[in-house]
Amino acid sequence: MLKSHELIGFMSPSLAADILNFAFAEDKPTYKATLAAVAEARRVRPVYLLRQPRAQRDPLILNTLTRPSLDAAAATLIRAWLLKKYKAMLADFLDALGIPHQDGVVETLPEKVEDDKLRNAVETLLGKYPAEVVAVYLHAFNEMNEVNWENLTRLLNEDSRLQVGG
Repeated sequence: MLKSHELIGFMSPSLAADILNFAFAEDKPTYKATLAAVAEARRVRPVYLLRQPRAQRDPLILNTLTRPSLDAAAATLIRAWLLKKYKAMLADFLDALGIPHQDGVVETLPEKVEDDKLRNAVETLLGKYPAEVVAVYLHAFNEMNEVNWENLTRLLNEDSRLQVGG
């Protein structure tokens, strides 16, 4: 099971850049929080990073987010991106599993789901969305929730389409 900082490190550079660009353009509070966490880890002030050109700053931010100590910041960035840009994908997954939700957000998850339902839900996502985005979502879903489904973990480890960066 990949942690959020590992997801940032293993995903393609273009997807990582897309996530950061989305936060910069569409979710200023998340971008500022990410920038502040990176600045603290690098022992500089956020304004120092802001003065750098984005072409220089963004790779530095993404590289720093791969540190284990910045897992919470990486998780926040990924979660915000998924909830705001891919809300429909989250809803499609939960609908396919028959799990009640509100705009892709669930209060409590069942302890387990049936293998067939899970496989069908994953196939639905892979048919509608880019495979790497689906892989990041499912890894994040599995890692960020208090309930870990053994069959999802197994599927993430065995299905080559769900390998992040692969």
